[in-house]
Amino acid sequence: MHREPRPEDHRLGTRRDLYAAAAAILLVAAAIVIGHHIEQRDGTLRVSWPPLYANWLPHVGPGTPAALAVAVLLVAYGPPLAARLPWRGLLAASYAAASAWTWSLALIDGWHWGIARRLTTKYEYLQVIDRFQNIPETLREFSGFILLDSPDHWPAHIAGHPPAATVTFVLLDRIGLGGGAWAGVWCLVVGATTCLAVLVTVRALASEQLARRAAPFLVLAPAAVWAGTSADGYFAAVAAWSVALLALAVTARRPWPRRTAACGSGLLFGLTCYLSYGLTLCAVIGLAVLLLGRGREWLRVLPYVLLGFVVVPAVFTAYGFNWWEAYHLLVERYYQGAAGVRPYAYWVWANLACTVLVVGLATVAGLRRAGGVLWGRSFRTPQARLALLVAGALLALLIADLSGMSKAETERIWLPFAMWLLAAGAFLPRARPWLVAQGVLALTVNHLLLTGW
Repeated sequence: MHREPRPEDHRLGTRRDLYAAAAAILLVAAAIVIGHHIEQRDGTLRVSWPPLYANWLPHVGPGTPAALAVAVLLVAYGPPLAARLPWRGLLAASYAAASAWTWSLALIDGWHWGIARRLTTKYEYLQVIDRFQNIPETLREFSGFILLDSPDHWPAHIAGHPPAATVTFVLLDRIGLGGGAWAGVWCLVVGATTCLAVLVTVRALASEQLARRAAPFLVLAPAAVWAGTSADGYFAAVAAWSVALLALAVTARRPWPRRTAACGSGLLFGLTCYLSYGLTLCAVIGLAVLLLGRGREWLRVLPYVLLGFVVVPAVFTAYGFNWWEAYHLLVERYYQGAAGVRPYAYWVWANLACTVLVVGLATVAGLRRAGGVLWGRSFRTPQARLALLVAGALLALLIADLSGMSKAETERIWLPFAMWLLAAGAFLPRARPWLVAQGVLALTVNHLLLTGW
């Protein structure tokens, strides 16, 4: 028999949420204190302000007033507007608000460092635009420049990613949108659509009500500190839309929309794998989506997903780039650099502290509630279905963590996984206090630290 929650149940749930948030704060504090001790002792962490790749630099900037205003407006009006707006209006408003939040946070560091210069530093993609004059020839020779001891080796980010990441910025340059400013704008504009992909997915697989409850948390995300200043925000958007299209495919009732969405999902997942090697783990989130589809709908969907998926690998392979060969060389290059000295014993748990700073305390509390929903429940309820989706993203993140291929800098690298965790905010009964915590965290980090990406 179903029993209505009593006031004491709500109080107990809130108390447990606060315990979870307190534990997360202690984790972050431990990562900061222990990390600074290790770095001062032997310098093996290779970051200036562990556990983040950042420098201590309290500052304000032209984006400060806008960021404060956006945060206040989202806390005050976000939840009621998310509940009342028509669905398409909610999507439009969410994109506008997410864009405003991301832009204002980036501009706290000023136009030059906050947007225009981020992708032009010595590690970044725009450093090698001139070496892609002949794209097919460069792709054939790409793997020969991955290792650190190879002549004229690629900078860190180019070597660390398949060439679709760099080719994106090469193509922007070819159409007249060259330079760091246009590259930064591209990542901001595309990256802000990630919240829309998550909303579409939650509505398709769980319920519109839960999507509406999640919307303010997806918009006012601490993750925007890094989504607006690195190419990983762009990667997160491509990965998220591949999942969203898969969700639409497995819930579609007519063949043509199902097949179209499935092909689009496969195409974007193929691109995702050629943007970042580690994002193959988004397949774990995709598996959760297939499990949540209608009946055995996944049997009809999967062939079309595979059909779309082969397109990008086929193109790059035809031009001479071998993904598997490059990946194995990348693993070797990874340990030739900072990862060769960064201690796994610290980063395997400090990475999770980074994730707390990316997703915020509201998400920690939401994940606690999601775990309670999953415990002993069937996947027929909307809440349990959302919890399974979030659990898929968390599992992908934990696999990446245990692999040892994510030692530091996960505040940007794990954005494609972290954005899905934000949807757990839908489980929180009172949104506003937690939204305040989210906004304060993002503003504090962005004003006290100069992030590296």
